[in-house]
Amino acid sequence: MHAITIDDHFDAWRAAALDALAQGFAPESIDWRTAQAEPALFAASESRASSAAAQTADAPHIRISRELASLLKDAAHLRDERRWSFLYRVIWRWTQGDRSVASPADEDGARLYKMAKAVRRAQHDMIAYVRFRQRDASLGAPEYVAWYEPDHDVLAWGAEHFAARMGRSTWLIATPEGAAMFDGEHLQIERRRALAAEHAVDTHDAAETLWMTYYRSIFNPARLNETALEQHMPVRFWKGLPEGALIPQLVSAARGGARRVAQAPGVGALGGKAVQVEAHDAQPERDAPTSLDTCRRCDLWRNATQAVGGAGPSDARIMLLGEQPGDQEDLKGEPFVGPAGQLLDDAMRRAGLPREQVYLTNAVKHFKWEPRGKRRLHKTPAQQEVDACSYWLEQELRDVGAQVIVTLGATALAALFGRRATLSAHLGRVVPYGDKFVVATYHPSYALRQNDEAARERTVAAIVEALERARALSAR
Repeated sequence: MHAITIDDHFDAWRAAALDALAQGFAPESIDWRTAQAEPALFAASESRASSAAAQTADAPHIRISRELASLLKDAAHLRDERRWSFLYRVIWRWTQGDRSVASPADEDGARLYKMAKAVRRAQHDMIAYVRFRQRDASLGAPEYVAWYEPDHDVLAWGAEHFAARMGRSTWLIATPEGAAMFDGEHLQIERRRALAAEHAVDTHDAAETLWMTYYRSIFNPARLNETALEQHMPVRFWKGLPEGALIPQLVSAARGGARRVAQAPGVGALGGKAVQVEAHDAQPERDAPTSLDTCRRCDLWRNATQAVGGAGPSDARIMLLGEQPGDQEDLKGEPFVGPAGQLLDDAMRRAGLPREQVYLTNAVKHFKWEPRGKRRLHKTPAQQEVDACSYWLEQELRDVGAQVIVTLGATALAALFGRRATLSAHLGRVVPYGDKFVVATYHPSYALRQNDEAARERTVAAIVEALERARALSAR
């Protein structure tokens, strides 16, 4: 029996596992221990590996699939003292040519997927349920603190997420197993046992008081579904949420009869009468923003990295109008640079339309998304967000001399003709728009979502046909 002691993290295990594979150690012949664990009374042999330990010169060069590598790395964050021995068994079977270990149909594969899923769920929960509280400025840094109790070792992952989202604010997240500190530039992870009392905040937080008032006002007891509430907001997280103290009272009141009257008393206390008005007309007067980066006409800017304006020559004869920037566009600050942009480039080449001769832009200038594990998934913008961005689209239509507009997708079409305009009714048609012409077609991302190769090619062909028609119109 070979006893291998490692630091309790993935890099240390990986170095030790490669060394063990080089020496041909079978999974059942290794006793994996972490540095914090007490050693056994008797052991045949013992070695120590850390994240800084170099692999032996004859360590094998192992090639594994990207999916398996991701599963191993995620599963390593599960709080299970047996995880290191299990992960070694998985990698051992892979090196022996048994590729079924990466399949969820395999017993070990199913366990690996379950471990990774639990960790990814913990990552999602950390993003959803960490609540920062502002400290008194006279106390100095950090400006914001939070206490959180994750199910698995996801503190470092969550800290990187908040460091990328909170600008240069200083903050601290304390957990029972350690803490993460950000000073505005550098992120530091401290792995030790932390106590809630060490990071208590007794100062008044005006934003928290406002949030509690808002949460109480929007709670509708008539629509309460306790099962759904506990599924979407598990009870174990309530103690870390400001509104957690309110929920039991609100639920109790709903059970006691508030369901029957719901929000009627609060609504009835309001003066005046209901007036039917269009949402656009109900919007408050706003000062015109001086630049796209300072635009606050809707709330999409809060979760976007940056605004993404149009790109192309101001004397372009053709404008391609999409829906909104995607994940890669949001990070790079340029339109159509992601997978949909690559497909559009290919369609323009087939249509004989050089990219440098067209103006590319979107109806909405900020990326609207929802989290899905580590990914940011596109979410269709609401009509009020499209209307808010019409300020910038109208400016582009005035400044760019394009005589032909190719709308890519239903949202882009609605940005010009209103929400009742349907893509199916406009496909294959040339529609006048003031002194310009509009040619409607599919968005390239629609082609990417087609599972059938033939269906994808038909969609791309329709896009190419629309681009060719736009080129012919612009040449007249």
